Amino acid sequence: MVKKTVRQALVMLVGVILVVGSAACSGSNDVAGPPGDVSDPNNPVYFKYADNPSFDLVYLADRLGYFENAGIKPKYVGAVDANQLIPLTDTGDLDFSTRMASLTISAINGGADLKIIAASNRTLPDAPHMNYFVRKDSGITPDSLDKLEGKTIAMNGFGACAEYVTKQYLTSKGVNVDAIKWVPTPDAQSEQAVETGGADLAIIHAPFSGHALNNPRLVSLFSDFDLDGGASGSQPYTGNGDFIRRYPAQTEEFVKILGKTQSWVNRNPDQARQFIADRVGQDVKDITRYAYVNNAIIDRQQIQYWIDTLEKFGQLPEGKLTADDVATNKYNPYSDSDELIDTQADNQVDLTELAKGEK
Repeated sequence: MVKKTVRQALVMLVGVILVVGSAACSGSNDVAGPPGDVSDPNNPVYFKYADNPSFDLVYLADRLGYFENAGIKPKYVGAVDANQLIPLTDTGDLDFSTRMASLTISAINGGADLKIIAASNRTLPDAPHMNYFVRKDSGITPDSLDKLEGKTIAMNGFGACAEYVTKQYLTSKGVNVDAIKWVPTPDAQSEQAVETGGADLAIIHAPFSGHALNNPRLVSLFSDFDLDGGASGSQPYTGNGDFIRRYPAQTEEFVKILGKTQSWVNRNPDQARQFIADRVGQDVKDITRYAYVNNAIIDRQQIQYWIDTLEKFGQLPEGKLTADDVATNKYNPYSDSDELIDTQADNQVDLTELAKGEK
């Protein structure tokens, strides 16, 4: 009964989508191709995917031609509110999506039929996941964060990195986070919000953080790497449970393409930034760099970070889920095992075709 209630609530969230294209009228069976023990490029399966303006591996793989001779191909359904990506992946209106692991874990805790199937980006000093911006004349500095009490913070949504990483850090600095007004704001609008005074601080994700970094009226207090050294992990790829069980071979090819695309971005960071600049309609100098883990292999440490965080904030019963309950390397051809590796320290060699000199 609880699971049914949760699913009904998730379905109701469909109405909150900003633009869905054909997603609202499509279901989990709206794909072409037979059940997949073999991925056949002559009879491809189409996976439903949000066409969002962001630094996105599916878009890059498509532009690079990696889906041309594949047995699985994207079927874009239009732009989707980031907060609805995981709920819509559970309902089957999307087949894959990429969001912070905390959102998938929370959904699984509520009964969602989802699985994390591929790792994604990693946070580096020169490739942060998000930056924290204030106006230069705000008087707010890294040493006076208590001034945020009574103020407004713009962030892209609740339940993920912007909320939890920030609240943990501010609390460690003695800030009363309950005295702050937290306002969901799309990344593309957050720079304007803080510049015009609609927010006192904006948390902006790459690639949109690059434009704010070049804004002379704003200053970045720090990045998420400064706060936790990248411990909060990446935005892994989540799959609809029914889809990945029905199309295991195609799902494996999808993960293989993701790993190959990650390798390409790591080898061609400037070209990748140019492609994303074209996609989002900005100058390449305003596009923040992305970096990725090797081979799309998922590690237990980064998933466990989010399980521990959700437990800490009372969003997940202690001990109910483990990292292996919510994520798997089963569909990753570069992994030696279905099980998660312990940390990314165990994944230092690029095993993709690009590493072998293949195109």
